[in-house]
Amino acid sequence: MSGPVIVVCPHCHAANRLPAERLADGGTCGKCKSRLFSGTPVELGAANFDSHVGRSDIPLLVDFWAPWCGPCRTMAPAFAQAAKQLEPEFRLAKVNTEDEQQLAARFGIRSIPTLALFRNGREVARQAGAMDAGSLMRWARSQA
Repeated sequence: MSGPVIVVCPHCHAANRLPAERLADGGTCGKCKSRLFSGTPVELGAANFDSHVGRSDIPLLVDFWAPWCGPCRTMAPAFAQAAKQLEPEFRLAKVNTEDEQQLAARFGIRSIPTLALFRNGREVARQAGAMDAGSLMRWARSQA
């Protein structure tokens, strides 16, 4: 990327303009003053999902999961580990399909865990089933 990059704050969900060459340095939200990258997945719901998908220039990798799902719980540490490795190249987020049933229905999530990769406001790739951190990172990078 060259030129400014739009990064959505994981805390207040405001859009921030950051020089591309400074992306690796992280940055601070102009609105809430929080760090733009924390190396942890962002919890998304109906209220903030579209701002992250539609306004950010960084690919968004979403884990659609539920608390009662064994494979989802098994994959959670791998997803958290991938967040540490993939930021700021990607933003990783989680959507609890139990709490966000309308969001899950909107994207036709039929099995969990399901990973969906969004870029420029559109879903560009999808993968169902649990993965380890290495496989998850390879898959994300191969789709970007």
